[in-house]
Amino acid sequence: MNTTTSTTTHLRTIAMHWTDLHDAAGTPAQLGAFGLGLRGYLARLDQADADQIEYERHQAAHLRSLERDPIQLGDRPVPVRLHILDTMRAVEAALVACADDIAAAAQRAPITVPAARKADYSTLREARIAAADRQRRTELAHADAHDPRRWRWTGRRTAPYAALWLLARVTRAPGPCRRLTDAEEHRIGVVAAGAAARVERALDIAAERRTLAEPCACGGAIDVHGGEGRAPVAHCTGCGRVWAEGGVIAA
Repeated sequence: MNTTTSTTTHLRTIAMHWTDLHDAAGTPAQLGAFGLGLRGYLARLDQADADQIEYERHQAAHLRSLERDPIQLGDRPVPVRLHILDTMRAVEAALVACADDIAAAAQRAPITVPAARKADYSTLREARIAAADRQRRTELAHADAHDPRRWRWTGRRTAPYAALWLLARVTRAPGPCRRLTDAEEHRIGVVAAGAAARVERALDIAAERRTLAEPCACGGAIDVHGGEGRAPVAHCTGCGRVWAEGGVIAA
């Protein structure tokens, strides 16, 4: 899978599963999801790889200046799952900030509305032609300023909208933007990958495999497998011991 394909997949994942996150925010945790069992081991997992660190740094700077709550809770059943809400806030802040920066660099400024001016015309026909041209340019400028493909710094600034707008830029869809540079596409790719990974972990829709920092008593490395709704299972690569939520199942 090339970089562009990976980025588009990640952005579509975010947009498609945003409603699922809203629903999950007020839903009790599912037993058997990855990370709910083997708590003593999973609490010591090292979560951050290089891309995730860059993603966290990128969105943290914008969270500090965030002056609004992007998640309107409304009426929800209890208990509220705070880790889902934290995921939604972090993902939305990162995507909106990325779209802001990409639009500031790549989006064309709106067409200027022609200024009214006093002019002397030799004939009524010339005056009518000039008036019609000015009206046409005014309508063109108005349409360009209100183009729905234009990213705005006010109004609709949600995670799924930002994901779809960035998706249009990566796939070079028509719009009031120039073609992105390689650096801009890379930045979108990093943010999209980090955001999609958070969404997938929060909803438990991705397969997971981690190696624990703490080794087995025999000294071997312990790999944990789970995700996609499956109960986690730990396996020692040294002695072959296998653990599940109920305890040791093989030795």
